[in-house]
Amino acid sequence: MGLAVAIQMDPIEGIDIDADSTFVLALEAQNRGHRLWHYLPRDLSFRRDPGSPAGLVQARARPLEVRREKGRHFSLGPAELLDLATMDVVLLRQDPPFDMAYITTTHVLEHIHPRTLVVNDPASVRNAPEKLFVTQFPGLMPPTLISADPAAIREFRAEHRDIIVKPLYGNGGAGVFHLRPEDENLGALLEMFTERGREPVIVQRYLPEVRQGDKRIILVEGEPVGAINRVPAEGEARSNMHVGGKPLRAELTAREREICTAIGPTLREAGLTFVGIDVIGDWLTEINVTSPTGLQEVNRYDGVVLEARIWDAIEARRAAQAAA
Repeated sequence: MGLAVAIQMDPIEGIDIDADSTFVLALEAQNRGHRLWHYLPRDLSFRRDPGSPAGLVQARARPLEVRREKGRHFSLGPAELLDLATMDVVLLRQDPPFDMAYITTTHVLEHIHPRTLVVNDPASVRNAPEKLFVTQFPGLMPPTLISADPAAIREFRAEHRDIIVKPLYGNGGAGVFHLRPEDENLGALLEMFTERGREPVIVQRYLPEVRQGDKRIILVEGEPVGAINRVPAEGEARSNMHVGGKPLRAELTAREREICTAIGPTLREAGLTFVGIDVIGDWLTEINVTSPTGLQEVNRYDGVVLEARIWDAIEARRAAQAAA
């Protein structure tokens, strides 16, 4: 019997069906006979009434059908107020930024997990911001400073000279700056970050190996299942594909397997079923747990169906929870 699956994501209208990972996850679920609903993060609500033993987690959701047809890749039924506790699975697939709105959704969804299996585990998502989570694993990340102290940042730059400065909770390469030793813009850059918010920035030693690519590795239940290399465009410090990065087929090196072995058990125990990590040279730079991407690119280069591996893992977790 198929599962009832609600997908919390951004508007489905504008997705690229040739690149979007949530789309192929939905398509695979549908092909397995699972029933789908779609709702936006703003459609999520929590309600508690006097005398109620438990809160009610609801979403104004719409039944969803997907198809691989450009221009008509989805159909949505009429909206209904859905009790998410009646769902078997909720896919937490909204894109960052990892802000207070995102954090709030994890608190709300925690009320129904694991009776309703939320993928990835909402508490673990909340506790594992991409650029901060890496700090839990010694020996894997490049020289790094997380700080809002201009003096500390200048000292770090004096030591490493060639640096990358980026927002701690950013995504998609937005706000990433490469400052060479002769660059005089550090002060203005820090002023800009300060005006945008109170969060620290993350500063790392520049890794020239990025010219050979920034590798995205997909892990399912802590095991590496595929990878793709993303090579920055000429004159660009960022390798993200939406800013011109070129995807190339990739194999895992011994060092990358070592990294996966080091972090895999923690990911699995934390309920982080689908994770994408970023590796430059020998260094782990990010652990993406909020809404990882890269499935379709790996599928095309390796001739695999990674979304099937993910659904096998989800179904196994759901069966184990139901039997408990």
